[in-house]
Amino acid sequence: MNREFLGELISEALAVFIIIAFGDSVAAMYLLYDPSPYLHAYWGVCIVWGLGVTVAIYATGSVSGTHANPAVTLALATYRAFPWKKVVPYWVAQIVGGFLGAALVYALYYPVINHFNDLHQMTRTGGGGMGVFFTAPAPGITIWHAFSDEIILTAILVFGIFAITEQYNEMAPGANFGALIIGFLVAAIGASMGYLEAWAINPARDLGPRMFAYIAGWHASALPAAGHYWWVPVAGPLIGGLLGATAYEYLIYPFLPAQLRAQKALQSKIVEETIIIGK
Repeated sequence: MNREFLGELISEALAVFIIIAFGDSVAAMYLLYDPSPYLHAYWGVCIVWGLGVTVAIYATGSVSGTHANPAVTLALATYRAFPWKKVVPYWVAQIVGGFLGAALVYALYYPVINHFNDLHQMTRTGGGGMGVFFTAPAPGITIWHAFSDEIILTAILVFGIFAITEQYNEMAPGANFGALIIGFLVAAIGASMGYLEAWAINPARDLGPRMFAYIAGWHASALPAAGHYWWVPVAGPLIGGLLGATAYEYLIYPFLPAQLRAQKALQSKIVEETIIIGK
């Protein structure tokens, strides 16, 4: 493994670590305290998750591009020429980052988790405090409905990321402002649809902390989880990311004026070079 590729993997792990450090910490404050400081300010939870994404992008974007999400990596490999040989290593690095981020949050909050479980006569194996680390469907949401939700929500996320980062999109934010807008996009998804099943929209965001929680005492509540739910926030986002990227590629990208101008200019250049060679 060369130094450059190693740096990319470290960058991806660090990006997810940052996201989880902020996101799972705010989840702990939302869930474990009574009264919760976010009881009537759920938007604050969403903003913290979004700003975690923003900070991760600003910190690591120059090294790896900050995919920080296996669904994004898969979409970029499919439509943006990201090397397929890097996909699985990126996924592994992202999951490791999620695991380590959860370990940090646990180190900070384990006394509060224990107090919460004692107060409510709950146990880790019974799921007490599990919402700090990983997602689960809300009451009334079936596993298959949650699966479809994760597909839709991640499709929205990746569609937005493609639009925000598209070089030919003349309405895309400039001057490195895109990281903030992507953070706001994550926050908006959480604020509008997050209560369905805690808007995983990222396999590494859920699976990495879920694996840590399994080791830290949640056991079957984490893996495989009630109803064997664990696969939903993994498979749903991977499918949804591809759908969102496909929608952008076929419904928006072909009609971008700057892209059309660039295509025409390239065609004209090819014609001119052909004429010159012919002479």
